[in-house]
Amino acid sequence: MPIDYLKRILTARVYDVARETPLEAAPGLSERLGHRLLLKREDMQTVFSFKLRGAYNKMVRLSEEERARGVIAASAGNHAQGVALAAQHLGCHAVIVMPVTTPAVKIEAVRARQAQVVLAGDSYSDAYSHALSLQQKHGFSFVHPFDDPDVIAGQGTIGMEILRQHPDPIEAIFVAIGGGGLIAGIAAYVKQIRPEIKIIGVQTDDSNAMAQSLACGERVVLSEVGLFSDGTAVKQVGLETFALAQQFVDEVICVNTDAICAAIKDVFQDTRSIMEPAGALAIAGAKVWAERPDQAKHKTLVAIACGANMNFDRLRFVSERAEIGEQREAIFAVTIPEQRGSFKRFCALIGQRNVTEFNYRMSDLKRAHVFVGIQIQARDEANAIASIFAQEGLETINLTDDEMAKLHIRHLVGGSSSHAKDERLFRFEFPERPGALSRFLTQMRPDWNISLFHYRNHGADFGRVLVGLQVPQADEAAFQHFLSGLGYPHLEETNNPAYHLFLRPNRP
Repeated sequence: MPIDYLKRILTARVYDVARETPLEAAPGLSERLGHRLLLKREDMQTVFSFKLRGAYNKMVRLSEEERARGVIAASAGNHAQGVALAAQHLGCHAVIVMPVTTPAVKIEAVRARQAQVVLAGDSYSDAYSHALSLQQKHGFSFVHPFDDPDVIAGQGTIGMEILRQHPDPIEAIFVAIGGGGLIAGIAAYVKQIRPEIKIIGVQTDDSNAMAQSLACGERVVLSEVGLFSDGTAVKQVGLETFALAQQFVDEVICVNTDAICAAIKDVFQDTRSIMEPAGALAIAGAKVWAERPDQAKHKTLVAIACGANMNFDRLRFVSERAEIGEQREAIFAVTIPEQRGSFKRFCALIGQRNVTEFNYRMSDLKRAHVFVGIQIQARDEANAIASIFAQEGLETINLTDDEMAKLHIRHLVGGSSSHAKDERLFRFEFPERPGALSRFLTQMRPDWNISLFHYRNHGADFGRVLVGLQVPQADEAAFQHFLSGLGYPHLEETNNPAYHLFLRPNRP
């Protein structure tokens, strides 16, 4: 007999522990996208994600005997916190098996609710297999994170709230997909009440089991999953969630890491809240959908902001990648001739564009390699800039979509140079405004050579710049006059031991 999900959702027991979260406008994103974007703020739950809804609805329906045996769950983090909270509320023992890749903030949050944590495997699927073996050994009741009708019904209460909170027309609801419990519950409710509303799933392009399964018409098993969005790192979707997705989901959009980072930044700018990667997935997907050239504008869109259990240490990476994800930064490798004034001429080609990063190191007596990041307004602009460099005879490689360059090479540019004799190293603080670098170069004497240059925009009022300079000893007085006249705070680092280890060929 088919499961009556409408009835199950309407009678779900979630509000003993969950709250009805607000449906908030995202004004900045709405203006940029040309649509009214509303965020369903599930990050505002007690455990900072939607997962407590399904976990509690499942556990409250267990018999007293089943709860007395204790419960076990496998989770990348947010379901674990939901189970732990539900167990604490219902007074039963909980064992949570989590992948070893789970962020520490989620592990500690589970332990803080007196649940027992077991770390096993690199993904949810690995943890799930280990949890099943423990269940068989100890007789625990298993609380599945997504492939269970009561869990699905608990998550479906989000769809019920959305339609109650916004009875006016909605074009589409965007939902992150891991194993599929969230989208299955929301879709099962919304499509039976308001079938005209599109239900669009969003996955990462390296953990897209649902997208592949729907395309194939059967569940597929991924050999590997990406771990950046750990909350959706699932190798195989559920049987029940897949069947519901086939019936009710209109489309699945896949996005990359950069797009997720950009979405995290977007939500922060509108709400001052920080989503975890899985929590921002739906927003990233809504942006992709809204930016399609054939889409009509001025529609109402809803995106589920489904989690905010972010490791603080990840914020550095998110900030680094958000500009590229927003298509606001392009990065290039450019080879310029090692001649007096060539650095200045190259900067002139960049013009008034905002430089986000600049790495330069003298390579040999004939040429130098520059790694440069430039702020852009649209992805097509990157190709136009590359053409400008090429027209001037500069060998140029567009690295904007090169993962290795973005992750590693940008931090490794430089090294020692046997040609940088008598080099002196200085740290400067440049005012973060157009013309600061040009003023530095213009006031330098033309026979002084820059042998190293590193700059990265850190979002502050000033830029931190490392410069290697070759200045004849006879020009020392003129050089000191240049430094004082420039007025930029600076500190000489020529004797810094790290400099001698990594940037100079030999100790003096």
